[in-house]
Amino acid sequence: MAVPGDPPNSTPEGMGGGDDDFRSDEYRSVVFDEDFVRAARLQEYSAQERMGEHARAVRSRSIWSGGGSAARTGTPGRGARQGMLLVLLIATAFAAAVYLGLRNPYLPPAGGPAQALTSTVVPLAPATDVPGGRPAELYAKSPAADYRVGAAGIALPAVRRTHHFTDAQVVAALSIAKDYLVQSSLDPDILTGAASRPVRVLLDPDQLAQFDRSMTSPSGDGRHAATGWLVRFDPATAVLADPRVRVSGTLAVEEVAPDMLEVTTDHTFVYAVRPATGSPAAADGASLFTVRRELRLRFDRDDLNARRLELASAYVMAGPQDCSADPAGAFHPLLAGAGPTTVGPAASDPYATGRPRRTAGLCGVLASPQAPPVTESATPPPPPQAAPVSPAP
Repeated sequence: MAVPGDPPNSTPEGMGGGDDDFRSDEYRSVVFDEDFVRAARLQEYSAQERMGEHARAVRSRSIWSGGGSAARTGTPGRGARQGMLLVLLIATAFAAAVYLGLRNPYLPPAGGPAQALTSTVVPLAPATDVPGGRPAELYAKSPAADYRVGAAGIALPAVRRTHHFTDAQVVAALSIAKDYLVQSSLDPDILTGAASRPVRVLLDPDQLAQFDRSMTSPSGDGRHAATGWLVRFDPATAVLADPRVRVSGTLAVEEVAPDMLEVTTDHTFVYAVRPATGSPAAADGASLFTVRRELRLRFDRDDLNARRLELASAYVMAGPQDCSADPAGAFHPLLAGAGPTTVGPAASDPYATGRPRRTAGLCGVLASPQAPPVTESATPPPPPQAAPVSPAP
């Protein structure tokens, strides 16, 4: 019964404030909305579920729990589905790691320092007088008539990956090898001896000291011949009469070790040269000089990434030259009109102390240039007629 003086519809004085007296102040700000209910780790069974065979009144809602109604219906609960999804993701990641490991196997470490170059340079002496004339006419009458001009004559072969190197790495090795041939055999500054840097920048750092010594103090000891690294003419003897050098040859690549590719080059370079002291306008003063270069170039993965190479060996034949001239520092062409030499190679003293000249005594004979063979119709020759036989007396 309301006491006079109390406000209407209010709590009578002295009476409790209902549920507010039993609610702690720390829970007054909690709102039991839908998100709060869904975030609960325990869920109470419904009245219908409690009528079943449940010993507990609540079930866990952790991600690993698959209990509750899922156990009766046979359908995985939300937590079970999340667990299975996590296991599936782990299995997928493991399978991807195995696949990538098989596609990209362990790469062995790079090899040791580059080996020193071993080179052999053989001068070729002419067997007849050196023919002279205009460069175009000389080329047309020589085996180089069908050779390509310049870098176009250095064609790359078909590319296939090896066991430990990809297609791109094989292409890189071949392209670096071609760059080296172009710089060391066709660059005008290299040919005249005015520069060596375009070749030097393509070499492995471990070979730079050997290269520098070969340029400054060339020697025919098999390791320090400048002409083993590049093509160079003695500027006091001959200069180019035609910058369009004729080239023909092949390149081949193979894997020689799990961390090493080797490119073998075999090319013939034909130069039109003239006397260094003659007039550049001299029409008939040119002659041909031929250089055959067989090189072995090696590449490890560091070389491929840095676009450099290791020159392992070089076998060079060049002529026409005089056998008595030392070709280690530069080539000394015999020019138009020069006759065959009768002087042999430089003498070698087996009793001399110090390092002997290993290439002493190496000298070949340059075959006479011949025009390319002309294809004719195959006509069988007439059968030989037997000679008359005289009757016996």
